[in-house]
Amino acid sequence: MKKRILVADDERNLRLLYQTELEREGYHVTVASDAQEVLEILKTAQFDLIILDILMPGMNGIELMEKLLAKDRRQKVILNTAYSVYKDNFMTWAADAYVVKSADLTELKTRVREVLTGQQAE
Repeated sequence: MKKRILVADDERNLRLLYQTELEREGYHVTVASDAQEVLEILKTAQFDLIILDILMPGMNGIELMEKLLAKDRRQKVILNTAYSVYKDNFMTWAADAYVVKSADLTELKTRVREVLTGQQAE
């Protein structure tokens, strides 16, 4: 059975890129443009992993992650942002992984695989 991933990013082109690339890796991918859309989707669906951009309009990805983990501590979350500065924010430490956005999606794909399998790559 395919693992289900929800990707939240306010940049349309990135949502499409992540969806395409992660589906090529064999995952079932749903996309959302902001935190409100994520919360709506989660009313009727569950995901093995949620990938969150930090800077989104309205509620940011860190606040959203806190809400999600308050409901279910087992929810797997990767924070995916263009800004490495948030890595020093202790609020981000609850994420299963923190990935700085790059044109090369190798690190994101590696972290997705690690989080979903529970195994670190060598």
